[in-house]
Amino acid sequence: MKKYFYIICISVLSVSCKKGFLDRYPHTEISPQLFFNSENDLALYINGLLDQPGTGIYASGSEQATDDYATTGNVTMKNILSGNISSQNAPANWSWGRLRSINYFLQNYSKAKVADEIKNHYAGLARYYRAKFYLAKVKNYSSVPWYGQTINPTDSAFLYKASDPRTLIVDSILADMDFAVANVREKVPAGTPGLWAVKAMYARMALFEGTYRRYHPELNLQATAGKFLEIAKVQAGDVMASGKFILTPVYGDLFNSQDLSGNKEVILNTAYDANKGVSGGNNIGIGGNYEQSPSRDLVQTYLMKDGARFTDNANYQQLQFVDEFKDRDPRIYTTFMSPGFIKLPDTRPYIQDLSVSFTGYHQLKGFINSTDNIIIGSVDVPAIRYAEVLLTYAEAVAELGTVTQDDLDKTVGLLRKRAWNGAAAPVLTLAAANANPDPVLAAKYPDVTGSNKGTLLEIRREKRVEFALEGQRYDDLLRWHAGKEFARYAEGLYFPGLGQYDLTGDNIPDIILISKSASVPAEDAKVKNALGIKLIYYKAGGYKESGVTVYLKNGESGGPIVTGVTPRTFIEPKYYYLPIPALEISQNSKLVQPFGWQ
Repeated sequence: MKKYFYIICISVLSVSCKKGFLDRYPHTEISPQLFFNSENDLALYINGLLDQPGTGIYASGSEQATDDYATTGNVTMKNILSGNISSQNAPANWSWGRLRSINYFLQNYSKAKVADEIKNHYAGLARYYRAKFYLAKVKNYSSVPWYGQTINPTDSAFLYKASDPRTLIVDSILADMDFAVANVREKVPAGTPGLWAVKAMYARMALFEGTYRRYHPELNLQATAGKFLEIAKVQAGDVMASGKFILTPVYGDLFNSQDLSGNKEVILNTAYDANKGVSGGNNIGIGGNYEQSPSRDLVQTYLMKDGARFTDNANYQQLQFVDEFKDRDPRIYTTFMSPGFIKLPDTRPYIQDLSVSFTGYHQLKGFINSTDNIIIGSVDVPAIRYAEVLLTYAEAVAELGTVTQDDLDKTVGLLRKRAWNGAAAPVLTLAAANANPDPVLAAKYPDVTGSNKGTLLEIRREKRVEFALEGQRYDDLLRWHAGKEFARYAEGLYFPGLGQYDLTGDNIPDIILISKSASVPAEDAKVKNALGIKLIYYKAGGYKESGVTVYLKNGESGGPIVTGVTPRTFIEPKYYYLPIPALEISQNSKLVQPFGWQ
């Protein structure tokens, strides 16, 4: 039976803030003397801080800016690359109301008349949330003011302080997480973070900072990266050594289950039940052409079924849709609507809908193949899963230079065995990977060097594939110093030119590309295939040519579908960060814009 945790918001968490949390006295907050008395009070407040991801991970705006997607959405990185972002219209990420709520709790929780163990558990969760809050700020701005307490209007020294160094902020994050892992309970209500979720998050945070410092020369903190990589290794290793988690036998079951509460891979679950008013939403935005569409670059990252690199095929850039999906890593069929997929309520194989600005690939992960909105809205989301812990451990030890074959076997090896589900899974070996690094991945990540280069590249492949379209790619590209990938336009299905094409894998054509100068015939004059079904007509041509309904790289001569051609430049290191809103700097002259923003 699915267990639920309902979030109750109380007034202390809903203080209005016109200019952020620093400029208002908390006059709408409840009195700490009246509220912070029992464990129920502490739990009620902390549960109002729940922030784990839900179905939005499958349609994340930040992810749409990565090399995994094309997007028509108004997403931040796309606007930055187009020159449409400045301090005058900066994204609304400089907000502090949540921190005020967290610090208010930490300032008052000790008033509760309960045992220290109980107090420390909830304080640990509050500090876990504060660490997450500040890491998000570090990702956006690198250096920000650290506030470890609520601020009153008369505290001008705090209200208008300068940003603290990234090193101080991150050390404070570590202190919060150390307290959290030492005090948060293992057994907690379903759908809320317990000890193992905190450890998994700590490992994620430490890996982010360790790799960010290693690959970002603008910070001049490369020498300190090892400390964080060691923390990532230890925290992930603790989760692995606990013996409490195993991989789900079938990869696809993670993304279409009505109940993940007992799943041994899911460390933190976000539960939904549309019958009880807790719905994950609907399929709008996934499974067709709506703002986002997966990229060909992502398709090409998946290995062949026998473990060979897809990009080692001499003609891989000219393979058409049906051939691209033959004999691939089985996870590709859970992530994409591949040839032969049947989308309910239809009974015949799904034909990819082609439309300008979209790649022609359609996302399956996060799409619930049902016509019942109750079923669609009641699918749980694995907010944190064990597979990430395994890959965090593998990447940390590889970056530390201590990786062994046993490390790979108990991380990447387990993921591949699960993905291949009984078939002979390809083995990642240190010797083979390092002797022959993938040249395509090496070009994508030129900063990766050293004797473990091939192994690190393969671990990065595994991370991208295992968590494809789950909301992690953006942060990975940031920390790996791979900003130029944001500047690439996603490409789509390849067509060698005008003519008829099969998109379902039955060797019978489904669509026809005609010249942009030709006319689409009337319905009764359209060509029918061997099944007696009319072909779907598209006009092929170059990008933004008049009347064209499918943009091809070489126009009528063919090529992959293109979603943009205007050159874009990722300015280093500026575009790894966001500008502080100009209004904030006008009110606090001690604030300094990060890395080239004005």
